[in-house]
This record gives sequence, C-alpha cells and structure tokens, in this order.
Amino acid sequence: MALAGRKTPTLLYVPDIEPGLALKFLSRFADRVAVTNSDSKRYFPRPQRLVVTGYPLRPDLTGWSREKATRHLGLSPDLPVLLVTGGSKGARSINMAMLGILNELLEQTQVIHISGSADWQAVEKASSDLPAHLQSRYHPMPYSHEIGAAFAAADLALSRAGASTLGEYPYFGLPAVLVPYPHAWRYQKVNADYLAERNAAIILQDELLKERLLTVLKELLNNKAKLEAMRAAMRSLSRSNAADALASQLVELAGEQPL
Repeated sequence: MALAGRKTPTLLYVPDIEPGLALKFLSRFADRVAVTNSDSKRYFPRPQRLVVTGYPLRPDLTGWSREKATRHLGLSPDLPVLLVTGGSKGARSINMAMLGILNELLEQTQVIHISGSADWQAVEKASSDLPAHLQSRYHPMPYSHEIGAAFAAADLALSRAGASTLGEYPYFGLPAVLVPYPHAWRYQKVNADYLAERNAAIILQDELLKERLLTVLKELLNNKAKLEAMRAAMRSLSRSNAADALASQLVELAGEQPL
C-alpha cells in the first residue's frame, strides 16, 4: 500500500480457514498473508505469499491448570464438565436445545453455560427451576471474563465453529461438538470440517439439535476413551506461539521498508 508517496509493507491475518470476500480481496494488496493453518492455501491464488502462524491467543487464557480451574469455578472433580458457549450474544438454537435437555443431562454431568446476553433471562429462569439436587451442577452466566478457566476445566465443549475454535480448543486439548452457524457464509462449516476430519471434534447440524443433542453428548461423556482420543487429536493441532509468529512477521516486514 502507498502512504505519503512511499510503500508501506502490509501483513494481513486471516483467522478462519476460508477467507471471507473482504479478506480475499484485501489479500491482493498485502505483501504477506498470515493464516491459521495450511489448509487456507487453496483459497489464495498466490500461496507463495502465505505464512502459517496459527491462531493468536489472549494472554489471559493461559495459566490455568485443570485443578486450579475446577476449584476456582466451584466444580466437583468427580463429575465430567460440559462447556456450552455461543459468543457474546449467544447462539439461540444451542441455548434452547440445552434448556430442553438440562435436567436429564445434569443427572450425569456438570454444565458451564455461557449463554450470551440475548437468552440470559430464559437461562436464568431455567436455572432457578431446577430441582435442588441439580442446581449445584449448573453454572450459567451471560458472559465470562475468565473463559480460560472454563476451557481448562471442561471435558467437552458445545459451540459454534468460529475461528477461535481453531486456536483455543487445540491449546487446551478440548474436544468439541461443533454446530456451524447455518445462516452465514460457509466459513464455520469449513472450520468444523477441519477439526472433525482430524478426529478432534464432531459436527452436529443446527437443524438436528433438538433431535440429537442429548444422545450425542451422553455418548461422548460416557466414553472416556473416545474423549481422550479426541483430546489428543485436538492438542496435536495447537500452535501456542502464534502471537510471537505474527509479531516476527511484522518485524521482518518493517525491516524490509526502505529508510
């Protein structure tokens, strides 16, 4: 890009495996394009400019052991933990499907449910309506400022398949049931396919949530060997130094700028 008559080196980072139209267009003008993993190369006409860095993680996510996170969140070490999350506004279909199976699911597991703001009133009511012996197993909240603790404590995640699943879940070795958002560009499906094809996640279509969710979750939570295999597969995809790799690319590009 030109700035005040001189060329300024540019780095474009693409978090999802498949770039959206805007990022694909901007990539034509970037000197270098950083991507989360090598599967992105097939979406760019000039892959020689691509560098695989991984997905950069926020510093506050790290530093949680499973034991520390379990104590911090008030969880029992004797029951499996399911993390349900749908972003800051939440995922309506996931939230509603969870509330429909909550009582039966809590008979065998603990649930951290980060609902987002839109459905919080319904989630809060469902929590207050639970039988007394199940209320301590349900940990709902509209938003979490300590999501790293939830990742570290969980045995399984249920969520959409945004770009963060490509970095955060591998870092924590967190197996997942992924429900790609059906009313947008296919990037979430591509992300989910990448993890599922490597046996780190299972895909559940949004329209099958009410019919299949309880069965899928119970089958996984009752199969420790399967979960451990998924955990190992997920952890093998981790690139924990992604932020440093991106910073190195910026420093290198800055060094190429003429004085």
